[in-house]
Amino acid sequence: MKKELTIEEFFKNPGPLSEIIDNFHEREDQLKMAKIVNEAIEEKDSLIIEAGTGVGKTFSYLVPALMNGGKVVISTATKNLQDQLFLKDIPTIRNALKIPVEINILKGRSNYICQLRMENALLEGQFLNKEDAKYIHEIKKIADHSEVGEISEFNTIPETSTIWPFVTSTKDNCLGQDCEFFKSCFVVKARKKAIASEIVIVNHHLFFADFVLKDADLSEILPKADTVIFDEAHQIPQIAPIFLGENISTNQILYLVQDANQILLKHLKDKEKLIELSRLINDSTNSINVYFDKRNYRVGIEKIEKLDFFKDKINNLIDHLDKFCRFFDKYSEQDTEFKNLKERTEEIINKLKKWINYEDQSYVHWADIFFKSVQFNVTPISIADSFREFQEKNKASWIFTSATLAANASFDHFQSLMGLENAKTELLKSPFNYSKNAYLYVPEDMPDVSSRLFNNHLVGKIYPIILAAQGRTFILSTSIKSMNEIKSLLKDKFEKNNINYPILTQGESSKIKLLEQFKYHGNAILIGSLSFWEGVDVRGKELSLVIIDKLPFQSPGDPIFESKINLLSAQGINAFMTFQLPKAIISLKQGAGRLIRDEEDKGVLMICDSRIISKPYGRSFWQSLPSFKRTRNQEDVIDFLNHL
Repeated sequence: MKKELTIEEFFKNPGPLSEIIDNFHEREDQLKMAKIVNEAIEEKDSLIIEAGTGVGKTFSYLVPALMNGGKVVISTATKNLQDQLFLKDIPTIRNALKIPVEINILKGRSNYICQLRMENALLEGQFLNKEDAKYIHEIKKIADHSEVGEISEFNTIPETSTIWPFVTSTKDNCLGQDCEFFKSCFVVKARKKAIASEIVIVNHHLFFADFVLKDADLSEILPKADTVIFDEAHQIPQIAPIFLGENISTNQILYLVQDANQILLKHLKDKEKLIELSRLINDSTNSINVYFDKRNYRVGIEKIEKLDFFKDKINNLIDHLDKFCRFFDKYSEQDTEFKNLKERTEEIINKLKKWINYEDQSYVHWADIFFKSVQFNVTPISIADSFREFQEKNKASWIFTSATLAANASFDHFQSLMGLENAKTELLKSPFNYSKNAYLYVPEDMPDVSSRLFNNHLVGKIYPIILAAQGRTFILSTSIKSMNEIKSLLKDKFEKNNINYPILTQGESSKIKLLEQFKYHGNAILIGSLSFWEGVDVRGKELSLVIIDKLPFQSPGDPIFESKINLLSAQGINAFMTFQLPKAIISLKQGAGRLIRDEEDKGVLMICDSRIISKPYGRSFWQSLPSFKRTRNQEDVIDFLNHL
């Protein structure tokens, strides 16, 4: 598109934006960021830019991206931001610029109905419960008249229904052009629509899963991009390594057997052999699922108890899968479905073999232990070289933005993790008046965070502050265990003192419902762990107090984190100062960012970890936060809250 307007003219009041946005006002930093992004796009540069809450970063990257034209890929971490971009922000900019750009959201395969799997499920007719048998007919009815086939259309069927794995698309069981439903395939339609669009919105998971792992569908889109924008870019270093490595779950193995039986029992004469092999694979897989006593945790391969015995179980499963694979040999040349099953089985075997053989020190081999399944992961300790090479192959403008990318005003941490040492950087602070509207309060006389009675002291300290805030409190904990203990202690304290503020806790309901309840009550306390440290937006008087129990240093027990520390230490690098500390600072900035979401917001950020004052590195934490008014005096805080 020819630039009929300058960036400055677009953000002026009066101007194109003020004509369509009520109460639009000029923001100095918003214009500054837009100019910086515009320059990066024109020069085909890589840019890392932190924009504090209130800068207006979304418009600051959208305006120059649309004004420069070409194909734009925008990757986000959350569905909320995807929907905001697709439904609100991009249409607003498009209308202001008066240009007819096509916008599309591209989602992962599992968001779409697979017509072949749906028909096979109907023919097979074997479901886990009566509800699924009813749901499959509802899905068929809606899918037959749908243009897009997204599961979001099927709002009469619960998201938690066990029917979805039987009817949604996966890369494992996709037959591609050999499928009888290829011409009407919902995934193919979505990808074609995305290819034809000027602006494509994806999430970080899809970006790295489908492009870096060279999924042909998405690679048709991204190499043609003129501009790639990562919003919520601070999450990329956690997400990308998972997709740059390899993983296989026990559920995938069970689904393979399920699919094989569904397809093959209709065709084969030697069904008994298939049934016996299926039973052996299922038994071996389930023995792995029940091997671990604890649930919902990560473990490095070298820390698995009785590792040799566990590896024997894996090898036993591999033997059964190998027989399964050979079973398909005589049929694979006759039929695409047979060939697909053989290839899936071979891929699973190779991934399991790779997982139990861990000679390459640049990768970490670990397992995610879930309630009813185990996922085996082989993950690169560093993605810097891979991502740098990836950028060099795809000549485009690369924009990385978030409200939390810098630690103590430095981008070194993010740059080293991503291989972006040569990228341009810019830090734009929040324009909000923190020194007038917000306190940073660190209570005195708190015990060491390792003390057994730490949470007892914490509840004693936060209780009078919560009363002064009249509820309206987030408590952000660094662990599920602490979260539950704080909830129990606070509940007892309230009951003894006849305080009726509702206490809402992560896990009791969905995140969205908990936030709805929090706003509805108007005096609630919401206690959450790490998932509530970001992506939560409560504006106005409903939230006046954010309490953080401890500085959010990651647990050294995490296998990826531990391997990164060991690698840095082996290179003679101070892992604490270059990795652990910056990572914790960025996490703290995310948690602190829940408090002030609007220029009219007021409140208190209470950090109950005295290390922010007593340790030499503590200064790096509070200097990385906005310019709060700081105090250790409880009365200052109570008086401030009483006058809100």
